[in-house]
Amino acid sequence: MIETLFPDFDPTSLIGKALLLAIVVTVAIVVQKVSIRFSSKALEKAKVPQASILLNIQRGLIWGFALLFVLGPVFGIEPTGFVATLGVTSVALSLGLQDTVSNLIGGLTIMLSKIIQPGDYVTASGFTGVVTDINWRCTCLKDREGNEQIIPNSVLWKSPFTKLTGGPVSSATVSMVVARDANLAEVAQEAVVEATRAAAKLLDLTQEPLAQFSDISAGGVTMTLTLFLAPGVTSAAVVDVVSRALAEKPWLV
Repeated sequence: MIETLFPDFDPTSLIGKALLLAIVVTVAIVVQKVSIRFSSKALEKAKVPQASILLNIQRGLIWGFALLFVLGPVFGIEPTGFVATLGVTSVALSLGLQDTVSNLIGGLTIMLSKIIQPGDYVTASGFTGVVTDINWRCTCLKDREGNEQIIPNSVLWKSPFTKLTGGPVSSATVSMVVARDANLAEVAQEAVVEATRAAAKLLDLTQEPLAQFSDISAGGVTMTLTLFLAPGVTSAAVVDVVSRALAEKPWLV
């Protein structure tokens, strides 16, 4: 095909080799874009998570075939000899890269078994968050406050973890002391209403704040206000807003 398009093409010349290499690279890029787009749509239709590990393997295979195609004509290396050498080298490298191989196999196992998928809410290695990605090396989690945890796939696969339901919920608590002679029912209702009004943009309003009383002392009754946060909101921001809103209430000690 190349000789038909370019009658003067000489694969043994430097210009010919450069032209062949450019054509193969261009074809590989086009094939990669088309195949990745097709695979993404197919995965979405089949409801299979589009984690980067699957697409990265596909990219690796495409560029691997492209490399084998140009080894002989461009670099003067026999593909069969290269593959044989690569096989021996791979065995030697695998002995020194056991953790990497283990992470790769663990990531594939996690993805294909669908035990954990991007978007799931899990607790693993003492960290609770949403799975944002599963790549060839690790699984990435992010909590409601934006903190990220990177867990090696081999560790995640071998360690117990908890898959939570209902989505991530984070909360903030504001404690205060209420006068003993105050009407506690009215105080609780007023605190909830005022906190909701003051921090409406920071709260998950699908869950109503909770006002609970605990310790009773000579100074008064301790009330703890629990507020549920909207995604991306820190507890410190809510505590600050609510504390300012309730600071001047007459029933506070």
